Amino acid sequence: MYSIIIGSFLISLLHALIPNHWLPVLAIGKKEGWTLAETSRITLIAGVAHVISTIIIGLLLGLIGSELTVHIDSFTHIIGPSVLILMGLYFVRQHYAHHHFHVDQQQIKKKTKSSIILGLVIAMFLSPCMEIEAYFLLAGSRNWYLLIFIALMYSIITITGMLIWVRIVYKGMLKLNWHKWDDRV
Repeated sequence: MYSIIIGSFLISLLHALIPNHWLPVLAIGKKEGWTLAETSRITLIAGVAHVISTIIIGLLLGLIGSELTVHIDSFTHIIGPSVLILMGLYFVRQHYAHHHFHVDQQQIKKKTKSSIILGLVIAMFLSPCMEIEAYFLLAGSRNWYLLIFIALMYSIITITGMLIWVRIVYKGMLKLNWHKWDDRV
């Protein structure tokens, strides 16, 4: 049980460091001229959306984990490795199917603040943290208290980490002399 808690703590901590969770909000905030308070509030909203989708999947996996304890032998020899192989193939496919696109600048200028926030929230909701999901599955096979503990710990660490990084980088960006960098380009 301790290995599940420590593992999910470390994944949650590393997950909060991932720039694609907080940097898009920060970049858009900088471009739109949002204050630190606005950027932090929007980061919080997007982070909550991200955490909710991850926890929904996690709780479903926890339920599956609790049911699988009855059939653990077939799970560990057949289903578990099959799921890992399928997930690996999916991520390999996603890597090679990734395409970049260009957005018309006129369409970007037409966006309202609420549509930008909605876009960020939807994007974060539709990108749950898959790395922690294995711990939800394992916790579900133990007990519901552990499952709830992992969900709360993941939520607090992820959202707090996102807010801390937004604050650190936002304040750091204010200290940089951007005109000096513009002259060199």
